[in-house]
Amino acid sequence: MDWDDARARSALRSIFDAAVAAADPRVMLARHLPEKPRGRCVVVGAGKSAAVMAAALEAAWPDVALSGVVVTRYGHAVPTQRIEVIEASHPVPDANSERGARRVLAAVQGLNKDNLVIALISGGGSALMALPAPGLTFADKQALNRALLACGATISEMNCLRKHLSAIKGGRLAAAAAPARVVTLAISDVPGDDPAVIASGPTVPDPTSFADARALLARYDIAPSPAVAARLAQDADETPKPGELPNAEFRMIATPAMALAACADRARALGLTPLILGDALEGESREMGTVMAGIARSIATHGQPLAAPAILLSGGETTVTIGSGPTGKGGRNTEFLLALAIALSGRPNIWAVAGDTDGIDGSDDAAGALITPTTLARAKAANLDPRAILAGHDSYSLFDTIGDLIRTGPTLTNVNDIRAVLVGASEV
Repeated sequence: MDWDDARARSALRSIFDAAVAAADPRVMLARHLPEKPRGRCVVVGAGKSAAVMAAALEAAWPDVALSGVVVTRYGHAVPTQRIEVIEASHPVPDANSERGARRVLAAVQGLNKDNLVIALISGGGSALMALPAPGLTFADKQALNRALLACGATISEMNCLRKHLSAIKGGRLAAAAAPARVVTLAISDVPGDDPAVIASGPTVPDPTSFADARALLARYDIAPSPAVAARLAQDADETPKPGELPNAEFRMIATPAMALAACADRARALGLTPLILGDALEGESREMGTVMAGIARSIATHGQPLAAPAILLSGGETTVTIGSGPTGKGGRNTEFLLALAIALSGRPNIWAVAGDTDGIDGSDDAAGALITPTTLARAKAANLDPRAILAGHDSYSLFDTIGDLIRTGPTLTNVNDIRAVLVGASEV
């Protein structure tokens, strides 16, 4: 069967949906629970999936006396019976982020070795659970967070700084819960699934240092507030280092690799040969689009690195570096797709989807978008200049105008971005 526009669109949406379903906490969480505790069980957590993870835990342990509090993004709360849910702002923290962090930290005070703390951690937790270190204000952290987002810093770099400006991140939550046992159940949204990076590792030893944080500010030429500069100038009050949290255990319940494997399975069922390029691809979004276009053209022209019909799958988190000029609306996935469409220049038989599995590409209301061989032509028919729009980081507006945004609403999970490029026919 030939691949046409309708068939390709349906297949790509089905593949993206498979990635989201593979990371659903309502399915995955119960498989990773520890033995039920003899004493109290306190549940804390933060992230875009924190509330639905709490609800899944309540459903799995109806006979356990659970208490505690989790912090999630506005619009991501779900009903719970025993665990309190606080909503806060993402990606820039707000007052509720600080209130939630204080409530989380208070919940683990005064525990003993027979108590169990279950920490429910997922992407977005860094901003949603923000408690400034002594000597800092909330405004100090907000200003630095905005600067990091604008300069194109990676999530690992941002979290290094966040840990050293926080009273709860970088293992400090687990240290506060000692001697209670702490079991973290996490959904990974970071390249390499590093537990110390997910939500800035509140229950995980921190391998980074104040010196690393100072070096990052210098690298991106960020001038911090005087209070932040004074905090980072010291080497005392370091975060817990590897080997210093014997009470803490970490379990991954969903990862980008799991989501990509589900995508590959769905692709095979649809008659496509999948090639997973990796679950941790990073770099500038527009450059990634150009690279993927080159691989897709090679499949179509030479049947290499595999023969069509085929699909290229990748995960990870690209970046969009904002310059000094005017900036429109757009996330890293729509920017990737617009660059891909420009590089393909209307080439037939190539389609693509890219989106964030949490349902929000950046800070707008779309998970991502689709491109087809007619994307550029339809944009130009709407009096849009794709290259100018890419330069102005306004990709959201282009895809919104031509009707190719993907809107899922909050999915209540997050294993980072999923990109799929479908080559429906080969010229060889």
